Amino acid sequence: MSMKPRILLVNPPIYDFAAYDFWLKPYGMLSAAGKLRGKADFALFDYIDRQHPSIAGKKQYKSDRWGRGTFYFEKIPNPDCLVDIPRYYRRFGLPRAMFEEFLRDEKPFDFALIQTTMTYWYLGVQEVIEDIRKFHPNTKIILGGNYATLCRSHAETIGADLVISGINLEPLWKYMNITPDPKQPALWESYKILKTGVLKLTDGCPFNCTYCSVQKVYGKFKPRHIEHSFAELEFMCNLGAKNIAFYDDALLYKPEEILVPFLEKVITKKIKVNLHTPNALNARFITSELANIMVRGGFKTFYLGFESSSAKWQKQTGSKVFSQELAQAVEHLKNAGANLKDITAYQIIGHPNSDMQELEESMHFVHSLGIRGMLADFSPIPGTPDGEACRNMINLDEPLMHSKTAFPIIMLGFDETNRLKDLQRHLNRN
Repeated sequence: MSMKPRILLVNPPIYDFAAYDFWLKPYGMLSAAGKLRGKADFALFDYIDRQHPSIAGKKQYKSDRWGRGTFYFEKIPNPDCLVDIPRYYRRFGLPRAMFEEFLRDEKPFDFALIQTTMTYWYLGVQEVIEDIRKFHPNTKIILGGNYATLCRSHAETIGADLVISGINLEPLWKYMNITPDPKQPALWESYKILKTGVLKLTDGCPFNCTYCSVQKVYGKFKPRHIEHSFAELEFMCNLGAKNIAFYDDALLYKPEEILVPFLEKVITKKIKVNLHTPNALNARFITSELANIMVRGGFKTFYLGFESSSAKWQKQTGSKVFSQELAQAVEHLKNAGANLKDITAYQIIGHPNSDMQELEESMHFVHSLGIRGMLADFSPIPGTPDGEACRNMINLDEPLMHSKTAFPIIMLGFDETNRLKDLQRHLNRN
């Protein structure tokens, strides 16, 4: 009889106004579990896995050519604090009854690890905790991830036994009394079908953008071992993954030391996989040489951070990317063979300094480059300068109020938010 601990891994449902499978995978939880490979018995329940047998193959959940798609969802009432937001609230993810049936059929678990991401998605985490308590009351429940880090005191009120903040997992290993193997890749084999994977070459970010929480969660910029990251890429590809999304927050920083040698290995080993960049790339670092090796190495989609064409706004929020740098980056990518339709520039909508941002001019500038624009809704994150500046507008201590759908409406009004989003759709169509 096995004496290994039984560990349940859960990626919760999402309670929000909108959600889309933009290569979403519970990478932090899978990475932690991977370090215990062979030392524990695992079971995974991923509420937002679109390859789950109950929905896989159904027309409305089919993936686009790069592996993205819509989630199963049910409409639910708006939470009390968001009742004035004129949008439908939804619960995205597999039906609750499926998890209850899963728990009913499983033997007791010693531990349950629950991935948390957006602070304002905590209602899904709360639901999972309630169900585990109902069916396996003796299971020790552990939270980790962004919500657990950015809103730790709130996370400690929803019923877990342990909340892990940041990326130091020593408290976790101590609590579980298991010695980890840091060389192991994430536990990707937990999925019966793996078509999309996630990878990181680095942790943290060297920049200090005033609206961003990365340094609070991941700390200073630090490269990972290239050999380890490459082995994980091969592992996912061998399991059937066709699309890999990079979750790095500064993927292009120090490229000669990190990304370039990694891609040289990909090219040398003839690995055929589609690579994607959902986290904004810093256009300032895209040279002709870097664009060429990225395209040759398999990058298919390029999401560039370009919050505004206003030089004054750019300087005030961190001097990340100026207009000419974006234009130059697009030219390099185009010359390297990237499809302009697969290059997107993010711009923030609903920022507290919107007046200075000149958003409409920025949208037209992006359109003039021949690429897609995407409005990234501002979310006021506690502990960031821009988030703290919103305390006089909302209750920042209630994570539901960090909602990126709600805040632009609170900031700009419903009609103006709709007008700008309609303009963006119009520009992308023409």
